[in-house]
Amino acid sequence: MNGTKVFIDKQHRAVYSALASTAAAVRTAAAEAGLDRIVMELVNLRVSQLNGCAYCLDLHTRQALEAGETPQRLAVLPAWRDTALFDDTERAALGLAEALTHLPDGEQRGEVFEKYQALLSPGQFSVLSWAVVTMNAFNRVSIISGHPVKPR
Repeated sequence: MNGTKVFIDKQHRAVYSALASTAAAVRTAAAEAGLDRIVMELVNLRVSQLNGCAYCLDLHTRQALEAGETPQRLAVLPAWRDTALFDDTERAALGLAEALTHLPDGEQRGEVFEKYQALLSPGQFSVLSWAVVTMNAFNRVSIISGHPVKPR
């Protein structure tokens, strides 16, 4: 290898475009399922925190703030379970984001999924699952490509 970064999103634009189209479909489905942009950005951020994707953390922090999220809630997001700052839907979304990013084993997986299916409508559970799958894919694209975080 010659040390040159390969930006896989630029190398195969059509493949990246398909992923971006999936993300757009997820946003539409989220709105139809009654999940607002803040919930979805919290999910994007939590997945990106778990994966250590600096580029996506920078991007989705800005997008969450633009959507009206507070700096306080963003600051405590890694410890969301230890605060009363998140409502039941947000807590279910964040828990599902963690479970789908880490994918617990067999029996534990069923228990975790049952827990969140009981707290969310089928449409919400499905679209949040798609959001996590999509965000994990974007994290991997950015990490593999070494997308830089530029000072603003």
